[in-house]
Amino acid sequence: MKPRFIISGGGTGGHIYPAIAIANELKSRFPQCEILFVGASDKMEMQKVPQAGYKIEGLWIAGIQRQLSLENLKFPFKLISSLMKSRKIVKNFKPDVAIGTGGFASGAVVKVAAQMGIPTVIQEQNSYPGITNKLLSKNAKAICVAYDGLEKFFPKEKIVLTGNPVRQDLLSVADNRQDAVKHFNLDPNKKTLLVLGGSLGARRINQLIESEMDFILSQNVQIIWQCGKFYFEEYKKYNKKEGVQVLSFIDRMDLVYAAADMIISRAGASSVSELAIVGKPTIFIPSPNVAEDHQTKNAKAIADKNGAILIKESELDIRFKDVFSEVVQNEALQKELSQNIKALAKPNATKDIVDEVVKLVMPQRHKGTKR
Repeated sequence: MKPRFIISGGGTGGHIYPAIAIANELKSRFPQCEILFVGASDKMEMQKVPQAGYKIEGLWIAGIQRQLSLENLKFPFKLISSLMKSRKIVKNFKPDVAIGTGGFASGAVVKVAAQMGIPTVIQEQNSYPGITNKLLSKNAKAICVAYDGLEKFFPKEKIVLTGNPVRQDLLSVADNRQDAVKHFNLDPNKKTLLVLGGSLGARRINQLIESEMDFILSQNVQIIWQCGKFYFEEYKKYNKKEGVQVLSFIDRMDLVYAAADMIISRAGASSVSELAIVGKPTIFIPSPNVAEDHQTKNAKAIADKNGAILIKESELDIRFKDVFSEVVQNEALQKELSQNIKALAKPNATKDIVDEVVKLVMPQRHKGTKR
């Protein structure tokens, strides 16, 4: 048996890394299977997917800009182009199942696959779905979600609560503490704050850490600060300061999570899912500049269950010092936050999503559908 899968999703790491995790699990179950990715031709998936060992085709597609832009005038042409190319890709590759993890590229290819009678599975990472997945949900066979309450947006009978795929090496971070301290050359007598702004960086979080650095260090805390590639040149000077490490990107997330005693992070869906697995006290500072403000909704879903603390960007000047001091000094609070966020983790998400895909492969094989 040699099943074939198209996986589409991209634009951000939050769509790409779950897609790669799903591909890896499919490969482990069907070593002979063929997998083709489809992404946006000018986005990061065109580098990340081949690095993970998979073929990818690019579409000329992008979302509509929220501000008035000349790029928006190209959108109808990009949409028609991507639908036509998607049809050609699907017709030539003949997948058994098409899987979408979000983003405009997944919209085109999953829509076309469904029109051609190919079963589709979509994976929604956020507590508030994006427009692409809302549109695709009508024809999807299964909708894998990470949060409760999404029947407001999707057909209830198709929803499967799986969680978001995460890197499997995060399941054992607690065992790596000593290696982590050595790897990052940390002082074992100090608490370690890990600051995460996503691979590109988060301007407001970077500004916060710069302005509050001396206050943070005065709490007997050392900082590992992932400032993002856009901001590294601006902030690398702080590597000269004792107790501060500034990094543009972190390759060993398993070790950096093991090293951390507390975390400040954005609230993208993948980050939230990883942090639930890791189970460290976390302060979420969601980006207000994303579609439907979904990061705030993701963070609130955790904070409402006392699994993390949510501070909006607009509240940082007023609340940050008090909140940070409380987290550093209150061991009972640290323990409560850790236990509650860990209770929300779904470590088997990737396997559960692939179970849904496998259910669709077998009927297709028996039908011998002509396409």
